[in-house]
Amino acid sequence: MYNFPIGVMVESFKLPFKEAVENAAKLGAKGIQMYTTTGEMAPENLTEQKIKEILDIVKSNGLVFSALCGDFGGLSDSERNKERVERLKRVMELALKLETNIVTTHIGVVPVDRKHSRYGVMQEACYTLAEFADSLNSHFAIETGPETAMVLKDFLDSLDSRGVAVNLDPANFVMVTGDDPVKAVYTLKDYIVHTHAKDGIKLLDVRPEIIYGVEKATEEEAWGKAFEEVPLGKGKVDFDNYLKALEDIGYKGFLTIEREVGENPASDIKTAFEFLTRKIKEN
Repeated sequence: MYNFPIGVMVESFKLPFKEAVENAAKLGAKGIQMYTTTGEMAPENLTEQKIKEILDIVKSNGLVFSALCGDFGGLSDSERNKERVERLKRVMELALKLETNIVTTHIGVVPVDRKHSRYGVMQEACYTLAEFADSLNSHFAIETGPETAMVLKDFLDSLDSRGVAVNLDPANFVMVTGDDPVKAVYTLKDYIVHTHAKDGIKLLDVRPEIIYGVEKATEEEAWGKAFEEVPLGKGKVDFDNYLKALEDIGYKGFLTIEREVGENPASDIKTAFEFLTRKIKEN
């Protein structure tokens, strides 16, 4: 039997924070992840007392924070990066107060060509964040998906830092690049500190740069649906071999359920939790 704790992205419940945490605990989850980009949970809107209250709610339900999410629109725009880097630093500081040292984020599409102008811009921003994460003994974890695992590994290697890490989302590989998430685990093994439990299918072969808004789409691409996120076990992620790969590399972190769409999120999360629990016990 594997020993992966299961977490839940609290926003997936589409409920107020306290209710979402209580629902996660009732399921049997061990942790939660939450967004800290805007609204009441953004660092600039939280007093020390409010931070204590949030932590008390989580702990009183027997849970911990698996990670925080700090998505601010990527790091490929040199004009906006200064503000986004500073905001991500504040999220990393908040994470420590909430007793986790992992902040996940999307950075945009890493170009295959290192000479591409966007590559250097992203590299500079990520190096700054990696250095800051190192100083806090924390992890700035890049979510997978927009590029292949090998392209991401080469990019991470270029930063030469343990502060930078990976939040591995297997569905993003399946839905966007078509890369194999099982092989991706082995490729990125030195960097994985957190994972999302998500499933999906790819419907159209559309370049990631278009999906993520880096390049303009043709009319056909703009109107076509490139991928579909589906409940766990209903998509193309090979969870048996994916979990085996995580076990093989010695991963001990969370499988955090993320459900971005669906008419009945609570039911979908319950189904996902039961699916993961069964897979963990089977192996």
